[in-house]
Amino acid sequence: MLSGFTLVRNAVQLNFPIVAAIASVLEVCDEVVVNVGRSDDETRPLVAGVRDSRVRIVDSEWDLSKGDDMLALETQRAMDACRGSWGIYIQADEVLHERGAHILRQKVAEWDRDEQVEGMLVDYLHFYGGFDRVATNRQWYRREVRCLRLGRGIRPYQGAQGFRVGPEFRKIRARLTGAQMFHYGWARPAQTMREKIQLTKQMYPWATERLDRDLKRGTLKWIPLLRRFTGSHPAAARDWIAANAKEPPPALEPARFKPAHVRLYMSDWIERLSGVRPFEFRNYEVV
Repeated sequence: MLSGFTLVRNAVQLNFPIVAAIASVLEVCDEVVVNVGRSDDETRPLVAGVRDSRVRIVDSEWDLSKGDDMLALETQRAMDACRGSWGIYIQADEVLHERGAHILRQKVAEWDRDEQVEGMLVDYLHFYGGFDRVATNRQWYRREVRCLRLGRGIRPYQGAQGFRVGPEFRKIRARLTGAQMFHYGWARPAQTMREKIQLTKQMYPWATERLDRDLKRGTLKWIPLLRRFTGSHPAAARDWIAANAKEPPPALEPARFKPAHVRLYMSDWIERLSGVRPFEFRNYEVV
């Protein structure tokens, strides 16, 4: 049995593509568990409106004061409710491409008896300031584990970006798949991005001063190595993208090159030549 799991709170207010996220893993999963935190909007009816008997809602109360620990705890709650031996994890602002979904299901069948494989990696496209631009510099992770064995001491790590194993928090052993995950967290309309910053202030009060500066600036920070996206978005995301295309995208501040950016361009040059990303942080060990 292959499970899917995710978590969401205030999806309407924050304009998360949660329905698209759920639909993208329903493509191949036998069940999808959705941890729905008590919200200030119509998030629960939105999720309940996904008319598929494979979707199960877990109602919960999130303690935002815990920050990253809260995200890990609530992700664990969703994992614990899964009944499968493998799970596909998807965050509320991510959508798995349908080709990637079928790749993951195929690899689960292929590697299920290979005990050294604890997880599977997906490749990321990080959309930034719109749906036709992606962030590519090394400060944006290019891969993460999004399909994994359930149980066996595997648990979410820190902000649930990745996973670790056992009491020693060993890195999860994972294999490349070529499946693609589309991350839309920084592509949503301008008003949504302002709401995101306000929520972030609740979770990380120590960052209030910096976040207030971001609100005052009113634009997304320019970053090096933004590139145009000319491929196709996941089928599950197209209605959500079309609806958001009617709203003003977040404005991007003018390009401001700094000497510190040189290392990012050098890293990109090396990666394009060799396929190796220098100084890459990995939440996983490739096997």
